[in-house]
Amino acid sequence: MTLKFIFDRLMAFIGLFLLWPVLVVVAILIRIKMPGGPVIFRQKRVGRDGKLFTMYKFRSMTMGHGGSSVSVAGENRITPLGAKLRKYKLDELPELWNVLIGDMSFVGPRPDVPGYADQLTGDDREVLKLRPGITGPASLKYRNEEELLAKQSDPQRYNDEVIFPDKVRINRYYLHNYSFLKDIKMIFCTVLGNRMEYGGEII
Repeated sequence: MTLKFIFDRLMAFIGLFLLWPVLVVVAILIRIKMPGGPVIFRQKRVGRDGKLFTMYKFRSMTMGHGGSSVSVAGENRITPLGAKLRKYKLDELPELWNVLIGDMSFVGPRPDVPGYADQLTGDDREVLKLRPGITGPASLKYRNEEELLAKQSDPQRYNDEVIFPDKVRINRYYLHNYSFLKDIKMIFCTVLGNRMEYGGEII
């Protein structure tokens, strides 16, 4: 995966260089529309080999909400501006810094909070060999995850028993069937909102 490593660092640098005006505008909007809290949301996530790292995102929620680690569309803790940022994935732009410094990759499993990835057992733990990604096959399949969870009577249980195990399955397939060209296609599908065939299913 040497090509992947080089691609990540180069494109993260270019992305930060080109998108800094967008980052500044979003930061100003958060400061104006969501006062009383930081612009950047920092949280410990489980990274490669199970090591914790600090992930950076634009804050999209109210302060001191004390909610679940599972986000559901329409929750009061997600601000109107935050909902827009999450819809267009603008809240994830600061993760380019995580890619640049090597904590994350452009494509890979989404980094989980402690309590999920560290509970993996058996062969499922092999997904920890991968650097977490800004996007990936599981992220594409569940791009409307918050809306899907909003339809469930017990969102936390549905996530734990249905979505999370399926994400692990997809990410294991990604590990064993890695393709740089597929990575590029997943990045374009993420940006353009398109779907693609992957592992015998449409994601």
